Amino acid sequence: MSNLNELYQQVILDHNKNPRHFHKIDSCNHEIDARNPLCGDQFKIYLQIQDGLIKNVGFEGSGCAISKASASLMCSSVLDKTVDYAKDLFEKMHLIFTGKTHSINEEELGSLFALSGVAEFPSRVKCASLSWHALNGALKNSNELISTE
Repeated sequence: MSNLNELYQQVILDHNKNPRHFHKIDSCNHEIDARNPLCGDQFKIYLQIQDGLIKNVGFEGSGCAISKASASLMCSSVLDKTVDYAKDLFEKMHLIFTGKTHSINEEELGSLFALSGVAEFPSRVKCASLSWHALNGALKNSNELISTE
């Protein structure tokens, strides 16, 4: 199990140091701001959705290693997927962050499962879930600021 935990830590460190999709999308048709006032994480999520498919995704902002890695993993996971898939994935990740992994297929989530460890650290759950709540808001085309408070 320690080898698996080490692998998960490496995934998070890699996505923090080399975030994927860390850029603004000028042609986006959905965007949303998200903030975690407790620790200062703040991101803007950009989506280009066409015919129910997420054709492009990106994010900008700053935050701790967990929040940046989570946003990077999220973007990689929803690119070229349907809006319905992304909504379903949000629900699964919400279960992961709250420690309800018994109904989640680890293989189905792949590298996203690396984020499951945050459930053991309640103060980090908001860091990991910030970008996911922003994604959910952007999918609903909400113009409201997403906040963890």
